[in-house]
Amino acid sequence: MRFVPVQSVKDNSILMKSIYGAHGELLLNAGVALNSQYKKRLIALGLNGVYIHDDISDNIEVVSVINDSLRNQAVQNIKNTFVFVTKPNTSRMEKKRSFTNISDIVDEVIDDILKSKDMIINMIDLKVFDDYTFYHSVNVAVLSLVVGIALKLPRPSLHNLGLSAILHDIGKVFVPKNILNKKEKLTDSEWKILQDHSLNGYDYLKDEYEVNQKCYEAVLHHHERWNGQGYPQQIRGKKISLFARIIAIADVYDALISDRAYRKGYSPFEAMEYIMGGGGTMFDTELVKIFTERIAPYPVGTIVNLSNDLVGIVAENFPGRGTRPVLKIVRKDGKEIKPFMLDLWDPGTRSITITSQVKNWYLDDN
Repeated sequence: MRFVPVQSVKDNSILMKSIYGAHGELLLNAGVALNSQYKKRLIALGLNGVYIHDDISDNIEVVSVINDSLRNQAVQNIKNTFVFVTKPNTSRMEKKRSFTNISDIVDEVIDDILKSKDMIINMIDLKVFDDYTFYHSVNVAVLSLVVGIALKLPRPSLHNLGLSAILHDIGKVFVPKNILNKKEKLTDSEWKILQDHSLNGYDYLKDEYEVNQKCYEAVLHHHERWNGQGYPQQIRGKKISLFARIIAIADVYDALISDRAYRKGYSPFEAMEYIMGGGGTMFDTELVKIFTERIAPYPVGTIVNLSNDLVGIVAENFPGRGTRPVLKIVRKDGKEIKPFMLDLWDPGTRSITITSQVKNWYLDDN
């Protein structure tokens, strides 16, 4: 199994992860053979890619940190919660029910992650463009909880961290869509409106929901930076709450690997380089270290070039050794060979390095 951009999908490729629509409906079930008509639908939906099975990725399994059904349920519930914010006639009962659903989902996400707490996260994401904020909110919650679990936070703290993370961008419902989706550089006044989402989200939660004080602070401060150059209050270092420092890293990472109106998404490796480069200035260095140990810079299914002219597909990752995965080698000196496994953690392979990610997703196109 591997992740392929929609534009690169070939006819008869087998879909390996189900595709859901904007309202949570099942559009394409795993196991279907993709064709040109399906491809058009996927492009219209705004998906950046799909997981497929083909010969070169045989026996490679991508394990989701949370199951697809739960993830879709989480997206729909956060979407409903955000929609209620903009509806003046929404009853308190509806808001309370929506918030309870979000709270319950956070607990389910924690349970799913704890089942495989020693795994490394292979985050290549399927986002529907128009619903970016909702998918992003769920991903930030997952990434934040992975860090929280690595820190051995107690269960109540994990719940509050997850709740803060999934609601961190709720203030964006007050930002006009033409600003959120603008392709050109924002004007100073537009940038100020966008920055206000942190304070607006904080104020809304304080008015509408009774949660732990740390949740309010995390929503308010998730754009604060370690060096004091963030917003809205320009606080620095450990004066920024732990939750906000964790969410800040998860928020930037997921935003970087996502396609946006104004740019294509970074590769996970490029995004990880950015996060590591921001340690000590933008982000807490200690948390950056934990994050980079738990999130794969080369997710399973990624095709990479090696320094010895081999080409391989990432088959397995392990915590703390993200740049030294297990590979399924499929080419040597530009020619197809009988596949074999190569573990870059073995002492005999230490001189071999990953030099780049293969951008042609089908090797016969090289």
